[in-house]
Amino acid sequence: MSAVLHKVLVVDDDPVVGKSFDRVLSREGYIVVTARNGDEALSKLNDGEYDMVYTDIKMPGMDGLELAEKVKARRSWTPVVIITGYGTEANEKRARAVGVSDFLRKPLSPEMIEASARHALEAAPPAPVTAEPRLEPTASTAEAEAPESGWKSAAMLVAGPLVGLAYIVLVPFIGLALLAGAGLRALFKAKAVSRVLGFVKNVALFVAAPFLGLVYVVVLPFVGLGMLLWMGVRNVARKAKAN
Repeated sequence: MSAVLHKVLVVDDDPVVGKSFDRVLSREGYIVVTARNGDEALSKLNDGEYDMVYTDIKMPGMDGLELAEKVKARRSWTPVVIITGYGTEANEKRARAVGVSDFLRKPLSPEMIEASARHALEAAPPAPVTAEPRLEPTASTAEAEAPESGWKSAAMLVAGPLVGLAYIVLVPFIGLALLAGAGLRALFKAKAVSRVLGFVKNVALFVAAPFLGLVYVVVLPFVGLGMLLWMGVRNVARKAKAN
């Protein structure tokens, strides 16, 4: 393998390009990370160490040349290679002035990608031991994040007293409910409750007994008549069948 554990950042708004670099460089031992635009690339550069950067020129927001300027201004030892399908002499001149390692025009072959990575890393100066400065995103990104933080702070400011009031109001009721539940459990476990329940059961049977007797008195004659009628019909049916 020509490179082992070298970490490469590929910045292009076309995901196919990122996949192509990943496919070609991964088999050579590189670790490939992709970004869709300049702001995302700066964020990834702040969060981790990268040995080199590939970047397209035409991207939404920050273009690749501006990204290269930011990277080289703060981390001059990091190789930057421009890849573009819109290569012009003016863009190439500006890229060379920034100090990029190479300027590649699309379409790219696997051999071109491998050679550019190898040459850029071989020619790169060693990174300093001191802490690296952070790469700040563009103003548009910072402005977009500021309102979001402001809304979150305002929401927390409004919700804080309401949450506190809810705790103050609900906690006593929750405590009372827990005490009542514990009391009921203890009550049902007591022997006195068993006696009370037995007494209630006997009273209920005593009260219900007359009503049950009345039901028997009213219903039984009808039941007897029904049985007699059924037996008579059955006998008539048997005689008719015998004749």
